[in-house]
Amino acid sequence: GGTVIGSARCKSFRTREGRLQAACNLVQRGITNLCVIGGDGSLTGANLFREEWSGLLEELAQKGKIDEEAVKKYAYLNIVGMVGSIDNDFCGTDMTIGTDSALHRIIEVVDAIMTTAQSHQRTFVLEVMGRHCGYLALVSALACGADWVFIPEYPPEEGWEDSMCVKLSE
Repeated sequence: GGTVIGSARCKSFRTREGRLQAACNLVQRGITNLCVIGGDGSLTGANLFREEWSGLLEELAQKGKIDEEAVKKYAYLNIVGMVGSIDNDFCGTDMTIGTDSALHRIIEVVDAIMTTAQSHQRTFVLEVMGRHCGYLALVSALACGADWVFIPEYPPEEGWEDSMCVKLSE
């Protein structure tokens, strides 16, 4: 998963000064193409960077950090955005980067606790990630044969506690 490579949102990039430094770094290294893989925050940041690009170059030139030739040479920044999110909640794509590996990990965990739950006749509650999207919860519940699942898109009806207790008693 993405967390293995240690990537995270850069706090300074959230400020104009941070984006100005990023623009300076790109120009100094001759980088004109970016591939941004991330979720809402990363892609929103990439879009803002794209929108501000010409203004950032002008400001760098005014501050004497780059010359007018560099402003012209690096006038265009090409950005490709790829949705990297376990939520699988991006319209227009079958599956976002990260969803499959997250589902795989969930199934591994369920497989590991299943025998313990059965041998001890215990009920286990498993919580999975997915900020406002119940895709992982729903698909993993289907794959593992869960008796009960809660997802944000379909909140439980009134009296769900009694229904769940009956199911658990069975």
